[in-house]
Amino acid sequence: MSAGQAALAVLLPWQQFICHVCGLIYDEAKGDPDGGLPPGTRFADIPDDWACPICGVSKADFVPFTPPPPRDANSARHAPKHVTRRGARGSSDSGVLIVGAGRAGWQVAQALRERDATLAITLVSACNGDVYDKPQLSVAVARGIALHSLVRESAADAAERLNLRMLTSTVALHIDTRTQALRTGRGPLRWGHLVLAQGAEPALPAALPAALVWRINDLANYRALRAALLGRPQRIVLVGAGLVGCELANDLALAGHRVTLLDVQSNPLSAHLPTEASQRLLKAWSDLPIQFVGGMRVSGVERRADGGLRVHSQNAGHFDADQVIAATGLRTADRLARSAGLAFDAVAGGIQVRAEDGATSVAGIYALGDCAVIDGCASRYIEPIGRQAQAIAAAITGQSFEVGDVAASVLRVKTSQLPITLTRVGNDAAPGVESGAATENAHWHIDRNDDDALHMRKVSASGRLIATLVSGRYPQPTAEVQATARIVQAVF
Repeated sequence: MSAGQAALAVLLPWQQFICHVCGLIYDEAKGDPDGGLPPGTRFADIPDDWACPICGVSKADFVPFTPPPPRDANSARHAPKHVTRRGARGSSDSGVLIVGAGRAGWQVAQALRERDATLAITLVSACNGDVYDKPQLSVAVARGIALHSLVRESAADAAERLNLRMLTSTVALHIDTRTQALRTGRGPLRWGHLVLAQGAEPALPAALPAALVWRINDLANYRALRAALLGRPQRIVLVGAGLVGCELANDLALAGHRVTLLDVQSNPLSAHLPTEASQRLLKAWSDLPIQFVGGMRVSGVERRADGGLRVHSQNAGHFDADQVIAATGLRTADRLARSAGLAFDAVAGGIQVRAEDGATSVAGIYALGDCAVIDGCASRYIEPIGRQAQAIAAAITGQSFEVGDVAASVLRVKTSQLPITLTRVGNDAAPGVESGAATENAHWHIDRNDDDALHMRKVSASGRLIATLVSGRYPQPTAEVQATARIVQAVF
């Protein structure tokens, strides 16, 4: 590309594109540096195998986006009649009641509003309900995201935009299916349809006392951890080398902290990745202060006399730390489900739902996101939530929706040192879960393995493609294009 062509390319106004699954906006001016796309990368120039940094879907799932005009300052002071932060006592609204203001709760509210402009919707949240992307919590440092920037939209603004009633700081206690009422800590709420989007809680082993370890599953806890880490580099022991554990280890090491990552398996991300990919990740970490110790099990944590912490293991001695973080998986609390008599999968740790419409075992009650289990598998990833929300909204409003292959899924490991995208393409379990005869004797095959990238395919014994894996960075634009982009970027 000549200097003139490069200048012409970047002098065009920057455009934005939105992911229809998770709502992420790709801004050409900012690019996706973590995914190998520097600022100034045009959407048309993004490789077809690029994945959304939040939910992992492909470039084809993005559509052009035009930011809405700024809201009038005077109108922002006046919320519509559906919006309230008062308690629920005495309410008799029998529209759709959504429990949980995480991504699942907000997405099903969005899907309902898109299908019915007048439907009465109430959203109940035990927290403040602000809208944020939970996956960003494990990559905020690497991406230079300030704490105040993590919230995409306040609960009040989101409730106003969707014209729904918002009840924050309201804990759901009991579901009465006979009267179709939800008992909360602030009074009863009636419902015509009930959607459970309560999420899941960290599954904390007995060896990890709650008072001594951090669990990063929401914005409030993440903010508290960041505050505790201010001032100096610290020693961090992170228990659990799954998706969240590996991303946090990568992120905290980039912030200058020394991280010891512990896991019972011999390789990081062993539930998701073949050995070749796990070893490639360890190699990519070689320049960071990360020590991975596999094949060990934590036996306890204690407070030392000097105020620090000591993590004991059954077979690898002990590890001293200033902070201990548990990334040991998630489970859904069963109290609400049991109160309504819903079928609950104790093994997978979630409410059993139908794949086609998110319906539970009790008519009129639905569930999605982290608290839902389909065919014995909990799929606690971002990408399936959009489909689940649309399916539930269609069922409630009596409209049609083609759910597609619910087993197909995309998982993106957002470790900035080595981004990895795992795509399940077959009618199989969620990423990392092998089940049934379809995956017996399945093997990973290497298509490419060099300094720039690793490409692999997982194929069943019958030759059926089950999954693909891509790790590595995309080729960088020429120095000429990058230099021109830097000069012109400030103009727009």
